[in-house]
Amino acid sequence: MTDRVPAWMLAVTAIMSVQLGAALSTFLFDDVGPAGAAWLRLLAGAAIFVVAVRPPWRTWTWTELRVPILLGLVTALMTVCFLQAIQRLPLGTAVAIEFLGPLGVAVVRSRSRRGLLWPVLALAGVTLLTEPWQGEVDLVGVAFAGTAALGWASYIVLTQYVGDRFSGLQGLAITIPVAALAATVVGLPQAWGAITPLVVAQSIGLAVLLPVIPFTLELLALRRLTTAAFGTLMALEPAVATGWGVLLLGQVPVAGQVLGVALVVTAGIGAERSGHR
Repeated sequence: MTDRVPAWMLAVTAIMSVQLGAALSTFLFDDVGPAGAAWLRLLAGAAIFVVAVRPPWRTWTWTELRVPILLGLVTALMTVCFLQAIQRLPLGTAVAIEFLGPLGVAVVRSRSRRGLLWPVLALAGVTLLTEPWQGEVDLVGVAFAGTAALGWASYIVLTQYVGDRFSGLQGLAITIPVAALAATVVGLPQAWGAITPLVVAQSIGLAVLLPVIPFTLELLALRRLTTAAFGTLMALEPAVATGWGVLLLGQVPVAGQVLGVALVVTAGIGAERSGHR
């Protein structure tokens, strides 16, 4: 059924779900902290994938499982660091910094010499968003967002590999439980003592928005798009994140920050404008 849906539409729907889930996750921070929220979301997502997919664990060899396990570890790192970043930075700013990861994938995979222009443009946009000249930039938040960027770049490459080698959603039924297990190290201590029935219910709802819907759609999209084209579509992430930040979190950007978002989006679109596999 999803084969009839354009790959770009799958990716854009995933973007909307990711950023909505990220914005709503901030409402759990006071109860369980950002790492706790990331862990509970991944744990609920893992349960959903395992129940829905029923992965045939015994039929896979260690060699086959190595990359999905690595993807799970990368997913945990990316998720925890991103939520730590949006605790300290406006959602649109954190996503713009994190987007440097997909942009890097698009530039590396592009064969055009003009590709060198786009990282410069994106860096200018991120500079406008963080406004370091005001001396108020949260360097820890930027570091978390930068680490999430590296995780996101790796996630794109590894997800395409897993999607090509595991049928259906079996790859996600491996990676998300691994991610949940890895995130337990930092998530459980932060959430301990605050896991109420309401928090659990909220975590399940958030898990549907992120990771269940977007990771599923991204896996399907990456089976039909090059990593360069997918990285380009992800250029919409900062703009969507800024929009959700305004609507849900009251994070209204100033004119310079709006220009910064526009520069990052332009850099992503310019990095690679086509790329069906």
